[in-house]
Amino acid sequence: MAGNIFGNAFRLTTFGESHGPALGGVIDGCPAGITLDMEAIQEELNRRKPGQSAIVTQRKEPDEVHFYSGVFEGKTTGTPIGFAIYNTNQKSKDYSHIKDSYRPSHADYVYEKKYGVRDYRGGGRSSARETASRVVAGAVAKQMLSGITITAYVSAVGDLRLEEHYSNLDFSLIESNPVRCPHPKTAAAMEDYIKSVRKDGDTVGGVVSCVVQNVPVGLGEPVFDKLHAALGGAMLSINAVKGFEYGSGFAGAAMRGSAHNDLYNEDGSTKTNYSGGIQGGITNGMDIYFNVAFKPVATIMQSQETLNNLGEMVDMQGKGRHDPCVVPRAVPIVEAMTALVLADFTLLQRTNSHTL
Repeated sequence: MAGNIFGNAFRLTTFGESHGPALGGVIDGCPAGITLDMEAIQEELNRRKPGQSAIVTQRKEPDEVHFYSGVFEGKTTGTPIGFAIYNTNQKSKDYSHIKDSYRPSHADYVYEKKYGVRDYRGGGRSSARETASRVVAGAVAKQMLSGITITAYVSAVGDLRLEEHYSNLDFSLIESNPVRCPHPKTAAAMEDYIKSVRKDGDTVGGVVSCVVQNVPVGLGEPVFDKLHAALGGAMLSINAVKGFEYGSGFAGAAMRGSAHNDLYNEDGSTKTNYSGGIQGGITNGMDIYFNVAFKPVATIMQSQETLNNLGEMVDMQGKGRHDPCVVPRAVPIVEAMTALVLADFTLLQRTNSHTL
């Protein structure tokens, strides 16, 4: 199986399955001498881990990260950073009912057709549990990106949408509620809605918005390695993501150039920021902002007709522990993938900038 490596100069390789002994990764390219705050890394994992509230999967995993190389006396050594997160609460029997059948809209069918075998216990490698390794690497990348601030939050659950511009939001409120929406009234409505969806045995999608501030000018490469293309690829690699838009996004298609153009101030900043902080694939120093759309979780607790490996149509109903809505736990994953992209392009910038 290919496709387990992300990045170029700052590179992450992940391993492990949902119901295997452990997940983990190896980070290559992290510069030496960076002091790592291990508590901050663990806190990022805690934001992603299951069982943290009544509106997420109730699988109970401590998700404690163990580092095995690349760190000495609290600082990176410049050598590969190896880490693992051990699984402790697998209930593989919860998936015995899908051993020979394919969940609609899940990766079950394509994995078996492509590889001739699949790990049906929680989806194996296709499980979103793989993203725990990304969060660890992203937390390391965040600490390398001194001064850059990455903030993600839930801006929509189903048709409940937060309409406030991010500049009017108090980001300190993001962690004050289980939905991770920085608007208390909207967050309460979203939480109630997710609970009602779970009671119906169903799932619902949503949107995670992300804002990157204090970004230097010059990150990104023209033509095939544009920064927004890399961000889009990173977000679309996350389980359940169906869409990505940055800056004005699709709304920009309805505007005229005279309204959409970001006019300059004398210091090089712009009066508006429809560009989303990126022009020609290169950062211009303004805030980067984008939205990531997540579909409803494929496994639902309702009976559906599906296909089995004998080509027969059968009835299936989901069992086990699943998120009724993934977006609250996706917030740290979006931040992590953003940090990995920016760390990668920051190191690339050091090799080809005229300011070196």
